[in-house]
Amino acid sequence: MPSFHQILVAVDGSPTSEKALDEAIRLARLNGARLRLLHVVDELGYVNGFESAVNYLNEIIPLMRVAGEKLLAHYLKKATDQGVEADSVLIDEGPGRICDHVAAQAMRAKADLIVVGSHGRRGVGRILLGSDAEQIVRHAPVPVLVVRAAAEGVTS
Repeated sequence: MPSFHQILVAVDGSPTSEKALDEAIRLARLNGARLRLLHVVDELGYVNGFESAVNYLNEIIPLMRVAGEKLLAHYLKKATDQGVEADSVLIDEGPGRICDHVAAQAMRAKADLIVVGSHGRRGVGRILLGSDAEQIVRHAPVPVLVVRAAAEGVTS
C-alpha cells in the first residue's frame, strides 16, 4: 500500500463530496498524513441570467464565498475531531477551470494524492454538465482517488 503524507481533498458540499472527505480522513489516519481541504467557488455554476452584473458581483458572489468558508470550516472540524491535521483553502479568484485550480493547489501543497467525489453522471447529463472529477484526473500532477456516489437504492 502506498504511503501518503499530504492529501488534497476537493470538496463542494455534496453528499458525494462528504463521502470523499470521509475516505480521505480514513487514509490520512492510516498514513499519518495531513489533509488540505479545497473548495473552489464556481461562479459560473450560479449564473442564471436574471440578475444584473452589479447584483451578481456585489451580492451573489460574496454569498458564495461565505458559503464556501462555512463548508470548509465544517469539514475542517470534522477532520480535526477525528485526529487528522488539516488546513483549508478557498479559491474564489476569477475564471479558470476547477481542474486547473485543483492541479495548481496540489503542486502548491506538495500533495501526493488528490481525493475527489464523483456523481457518476452518464449519458446526456455528463455531456451537458461535464465531469469535474474526470477533468481533475486528466490534469492532476499526482494520483487521484475518485470516490463514487452510492448507486440509487444501495446503501453503503
